[in-house]
Amino acid sequence: MRWSALLNPGFLVAFVVLTVSAIGMSAAIRAYGLHLQKLEIHAPGNRQLSALPRETPSWKQIGTDQIMDEDTVKTLGTENYVSRVYIQKNPPAGQEPIALEFHAAYYTGGIDTVPHVPERCMVGGGWLQTKGAQTLALEDVDTSTWIVDAAASGGARGEVYSVRTLPAPYSDAPGTRVRLPFGVAPDKPIHMRISAFGDPKTGKTLYSGYFFIANGGTAASAEQVRTLAFNLTSDYAYYLKVQFSSAGVSSAQELAELSSSLLGELIAEIMRCVPDWTLVESGEYPPDNPRRRTGASN
Repeated sequence: MRWSALLNPGFLVAFVVLTVSAIGMSAAIRAYGLHLQKLEIHAPGNRQLSALPRETPSWKQIGTDQIMDEDTVKTLGTENYVSRVYIQKNPPAGQEPIALEFHAAYYTGGIDTVPHVPERCMVGGGWLQTKGAQTLALEDVDTSTWIVDAAASGGARGEVYSVRTLPAPYSDAPGTRVRLPFGVAPDKPIHMRISAFGDPKTGKTLYSGYFFIANGGTAASAEQVRTLAFNLTSDYAYYLKVQFSSAGVSSAQELAELSSSLLGELIAEIMRCVPDWTLVESGEYPPDNPRRRTGASN
């Protein structure tokens, strides 16, 4: 390398411009409180999804949890997951009980994490998507124990609701109040994206739907969850995919209705497996939250 070239006026101007730009960008990032690198965050006590109740008042597990092999877990991208089958305990008179495959997986930290969704995974596994995706409201969720949490409500998030956990013997913390995601209320249900898939070998049809809980909110698509979970003003990032599937239903609407029933009984327990975002934003959780050190909050 010719050192004299470094003294070339053109090089010096370019070097100065790049240096000033880098310093200016760093200053802007600090000034606006932007966080390009996300910290990992977990539920209190690192509560795992496998701790979800195996039985609720209306549903019970059949069989055992699916334990994925090492390669499958690596593909999934997380060890905090649960895959099990629930079946109706009291189906309508004259009808056979319908089984629901329930799957949930928790991710945190890295911004490059790509959500695993049925449209990709089912098709990759040899199934054919036979109907376009529909986004349906889970309107049949039981909201009888939901109340407004005044301490968490207000500002841009509006009213925040809490729900009571299941009674004994279903819950290991019966009757505990747990906050629901922001934007979810009795008149503002969670929405789920549902698709139909066909097995070309057997002709079997499977309906599968999913939604995400991410950084205190909900999303019904992989695109929405990336925007929600990786907000540049948040120190932390997490998302939880919740998925329901069944070969025993005849339509996306029927899957939504049955999923609403099970979700209504599991939602409080599910929220125990994610951080309370109200406490995260206020700097109260986790103990090493940078906002606690700086006294800042959104």
